[in-house]
Amino acid sequence: MADIARLTQLIEPEATALGFELVRVAYLPSEAGDGGMALQIMAEDPATGQLVIDQCAALSRRISDAIDAAEEAGEELIEGAYHLEVSSPGIDRPLTREKDFANWAGHEVRIVMDKGYAGQRVNKGVLGGLEDGMVLVKEVKAGDVRLPLAEIHTARLVLTDALIAATRPLDTSGVDELIEDPETSDLEEKADD
Repeated sequence: MADIARLTQLIEPEATALGFELVRVAYLPSEAGDGGMALQIMAEDPATGQLVIDQCAALSRRISDAIDAAEEAGEELIEGAYHLEVSSPGIDRPLTREKDFANWAGHEVRIVMDKGYAGQRVNKGVLGGLEDGMVLVKEVKAGDVRLPLAEIHTARLVLTDALIAATRPLDTSGVDELIEDPETSDLEEKADD
């Protein structure tokens, strides 16, 4: 297990020091395929809503140093071996903060409620924002639904053409300067035949 609350206390100042906002800290099965666990950190640059590889690397180094220092001081934050995964939240991002539910209003969302929730557990529709601790969703069949933010297990945007269009690319410099390799181009044409 991992002490997510304590890890968040350690990680958030490291992200802030680099000018980033912490989106999520999670401890879950690793996607490395080795059966291990991963400490997954998602952060974003407020200017772009994303992180590039150099930003991920810088944050990863700071997080590793902070965790190492805490463990050397005697804290046990994570039991056993794990992978550290630092990434951008991506286009179909998880919604974890109150402001996420306001910022992404108008886009499709999939919300899974906690197991003890009395209503429908999985809700999918257009996000209407946040009002008095309630997440507003317009579902196709059920119409307007109000879901208590405190009882949401997971929420994430659904990848749609509208979401892709609304997401700004990080860096498009050099796109017009791409040089096509004739050998690679010929191989691609043969593969298409």
